[in-house]
Order: sequence, then C-alpha cells, then structure tokens
Amino acid sequence: LHGSGDQEIKFRYGDGGRVCQVTRGFEGVIPNMQRRYRETDSSWVREEFENYQNNQPCGSCNGFRLRPEALAVKIAKLHVGELVQMSIRDALSWCENVPEHLSDQKNQIAAAILKEIRERLGFLNNVGLEYLTLSRNAGTLSGGESQRIRLASQIGSGLTGVLYVLDEPSIGLHQRDNDRLLTTLKNLRDQGNTVIVVEHDEEAIREADYVFDIGPGAGVHGGHVVSRGTPAEVSADPNSLTGQYLQGIKEIAIPAVRRSGNGKMLTVVKATGNNLKSVTADFPLGKLICVTGVSGGGKSTLTIETLFKTASLRLNGAKQTPAPCETIKGLEFLDKVIDIDQRPIGRTPRSNPATYTGAFTPIRDWFAGLPEAKTRGYKPGRFSFNVKGGRCEACQGDGVIKIEMHFLPDVYVTCETCNGARYNRETLEVKFKGKSIADVLDMTVEDAQAFFQAVPSIREKMDALVRVGLGYIKVGQQATTLSGGEAQRVKLSKELAKRSTGRTLYILDEPTTGLHFEDVRKLLEVLHELVDQGNSVVVIEHNLDVVKTADWIIDIGPEGGNGGGRIVAAGTPETIIKKTSSYTGHYLKMLLKDRKLAAE
Repeated sequence: LHGSGDQEIKFRYGDGGRVCQVTRGFEGVIPNMQRRYRETDSSWVREEFENYQNNQPCGSCNGFRLRPEALAVKIAKLHVGELVQMSIRDALSWCENVPEHLSDQKNQIAAAILKEIRERLGFLNNVGLEYLTLSRNAGTLSGGESQRIRLASQIGSGLTGVLYVLDEPSIGLHQRDNDRLLTTLKNLRDQGNTVIVVEHDEEAIREADYVFDIGPGAGVHGGHVVSRGTPAEVSADPNSLTGQYLQGIKEIAIPAVRRSGNGKMLTVVKATGNNLKSVTADFPLGKLICVTGVSGGGKSTLTIETLFKTASLRLNGAKQTPAPCETIKGLEFLDKVIDIDQRPIGRTPRSNPATYTGAFTPIRDWFAGLPEAKTRGYKPGRFSFNVKGGRCEACQGDGVIKIEMHFLPDVYVTCETCNGARYNRETLEVKFKGKSIADVLDMTVEDAQAFFQAVPSIREKMDALVRVGLGYIKVGQQATTLSGGEAQRVKLSKELAKRSTGRTLYILDEPTTGLHFEDVRKLLEVLHELVDQGNSVVVIEHNLDVVKTADWIIDIGPEGGNGGGRIVAAGTPETIIKKTSSYTGHYLKMLLKDRKLAAE
C-alpha cells in the first residue's frame, strides 16, 4: 500500500510475446493515488479519488485548528474552539449569560463586543439558521442556507434604499422557519429597501405587496407577464395559473384513500449519524413515504447518509461510507435503491437529455436505416457527435468551442464551421420528413414526441419526459444548461421509461425545489405511479402539498441541530395532525381540516 521505499523489486511483464524484466522501487497504491489527486486538473478524476477519502479530526488539536497556547485562554470555562462548535442557538444563549461569569471591569470591556456578537447571532437565528454550528464548513451548506447567511449579513448592515434580489430563499425551509424568513424580508422592506423575490411558495406570494406572474407555460411556451398586481388581483385573474391555485379553483387533491402498502417493512435500527439520537425508524414498503421536520432536524442524515448509503452499499455494491447505525432490516425485500438527486446529468456540453435517457441510440439507428443513409453506406456511428466520421471536426461534435480564459471561467462560443449543428455537411444531408439529425436534436421534447409518433422506442422516452413536465426542453439541450430541478426530472423520466420490477426503493431529496404548483402536481402523479407499480418512494420534503398526499409520514425534530435528531411522530397524515408536539402536524391540520379520509 505505501510502496517499497528504498527496497527495489523485480517486475516481469509481457510485451507482445516478449517477457521484460526490470528492477526498481514500487511507488505504492496510496502514494500513487495522492500524487494523481494532487497533479490532476480533471474534476471527474478528483471526485473518483474522493470516494476513497474520509475526513478525520486532526490528532494534535482535536479539530479545533488552533495551537495549545490559544486554546489555553478560556471564558466561563470554555475556549474559543469549544465555543464555535456550538449551534447558533446555544452560542446566543451563552453570550447572554456570560456576563455573570465576568468581573465588573471585564464586563465593561466586553459590553460592546457582546452586543455586536448577539446582534449578528440574532440575525442568523431570525432567518431560521439557529441549528447550524458556528464552525460549519461553508462547502457543506445548502444553496438556501448560504443565501440566508448572506441575507442575515445584509440585515445587520442597516442600509436603506437598496434593491435586494433573492432567488427562492425558502428552499429547504420548514413552514415554521418560513414564517420567520418572511418576517425578516418584511423588516428589510420596512427599513426603506426594495425586495424582489423569485418564489413559488404560496405563503410568500400571499404576503407580497406586488406580484408578477410569468408564463403561461415553461420554455418556449413562456416569456410573457400573464398577470400583475396585488396577490388579490392576481388571484382574481382567470388567465393566471398561479391565481387559480391561490383561489382554490385548481388544487393538488388529497387522495381519497391512503395505500396500505405490501405489508413489508424496512427498519433502520439505532441510527446515530450527526445529530440523530439512536433513532429507530420504520419505512413501510409499497407506499409514498414523506420524511419531514424542521430544518436541520436530521432528515437527510437518516434518509440519505444512513438509509440510502447503507442500502446502496449492500444492494448496489457502491463505494460509500454510510452514517453509523446498528443495522437495517428488510433489505431482502428490495433489489435496488436509487437516489434521484439534483446533481447535473453531465458535466460537458456533450451530455443531453437524449443521451441520458437512452433515446439517442434509437434516433441514430433510425437515421442509419433511412434509404439515403444506406445508399451512402452510413452506419449509426456516422450520426454520433462523439466519434469521428459524421461530426464536425472543428468543434469535435460539441457545437461550441471552449476558450480558456486565464484567471476567469472558461467561455463557450458557437462553432463557426457547423454553426452549432455538431455534424458535417454530408451527415446533415440525410433527412427524415425533411429534418436532419441536428434539427431533431434542436426540437422540443413535445415536437419530437409527435415527430416520432410511429417509432415506439423513441416515442416512449419522449412520453416519459413530457409526463414529468419537461415537454419544453430541447432533445439535445446541453446538460450544463439544465437547472437542478430539471436534471432531477430527467432522471425520474429515465426510471419511468424502464420496466418496473416492483422491488425498487426510490429516494428523492426535496424534489419540488424550484417547481410551480402545476409542476408539483405533475411530479406527484409520476411518484404515485411509481408506487402503484409496487415500488417504494421516500421523499424528504417540506412542501405541504407533497406531505398531505403521502401514505406515511416520518416527522423528525422537534428542533434543528442538537435540539433535533428524534422521531416526533410517524404515521398517516391524519395521525400526525393529532400530535401536538409536531410542527408539521400543526401546519398540516389547516390543510386537512374538514376532510375525513377512509384509511385502508
């Protein structure tokens, strides 16, 4: 593993019928991996090597990062390293109580400093981040968390006459924390600022002073201001889809009957990762299960870090380090586990929805089978932009040329030879119904669905993309231009198009991020369809429209960070609303009131 050092070793290897022998030192597996990790410029290679790495606290400073001399200075029996490991909630409480431990002279010195610290911690507390530890690595924060930290720093600046623009600040927030965030945004407005928020959250729309509804559809079907005015005026506008949902004309229906499942159970026993307090959780199979709870309660730790990583290790043979738990019972009832996350479907412009879903192979086969292609002797490879032959060699089939900007991000410009078509002139002369393969890749999914109506192998893949609400994206759209929500739905459509085994566990982490009410409705139809095929779907979600349609809810909390890590309630939505200790139950009660459902 660590190499032979000064010792030389005999190596014998075959080379075209000859056997060669050489004596030299052996670098070792670990030094080799460390060197390649250090020297590579490829992010893909780095990610591959990171699968074999793990973070451990430093043995000398125990993860405090400071020398013993600095750690020897203590206030109220705590040094600075111990203080920054506290959650924001606990640190704020400590700052309020610390004057009791100081002399009068030290209190005079500390008064101004403590006031500043308390104010800043108070701002973070008010935007729903009280569960984060002060020493939390910035790279591990979610997009919503880092956005709210920047928001907290702006509140503290006390500026007026500023235009603030926020893109979906409610991402990852429980309804309870969302109320506090909206109060914070209103305080910014009341200080004399203008706040523009891009948001799908119903509460945020209702609390706004003025609303712009953009649409009416997505992609090529959008780009117009459908309605504008106060929330009441938008609600009354019959042309506004958002208004119809606000008024209750359209809604995401609560199922008449909750599924009883297949009687089998997946049980995570005594999970202790991060803030989990020896949690044992039951996931009934054959149901849509929603894991919910306040931000930082431990939902992702239980579902992704413990359940998914342990299951993928045992079922899929994945190389991952799961969070600790005693065992997981019931994995024998599953054949595979799939995490449908929001990571990009590809890192280069070559990757697109057609290649990811597998539709591109039958498209190439179809073009290769046309009479014109057969006359010219073209095979399917001729219609690939990844190999030489049919592609434009000036851009090597990318359609764009990468210009490396020193000290700045790389810039992509359209290839002047093929004008972004990716193929050479000869390949583009082969046409089906007057369209070349470049024209097909430039079609929207809806157009391709109609265009290939008579070709089932292609049409089925397009049908799946339309069903998850992606009819507006282009068949050959570069993966790098898809949003996280779009990438997640492309992955979901790929699963939909497969033949179901009925023994698959799907896990989705906040799939409604960036989705409008109508898109959430389409997504739920797809998820319920996967469950109806006999599969099990686990969703980590705060969106109450998803929570209310679930067959089973696991509510984790009661607070975030150290105050969480326990199961507050588990059962059907009707069971959860009876639990007074559940924040989710409190908000869910308003949606389910006056509805009596027959539970199977």
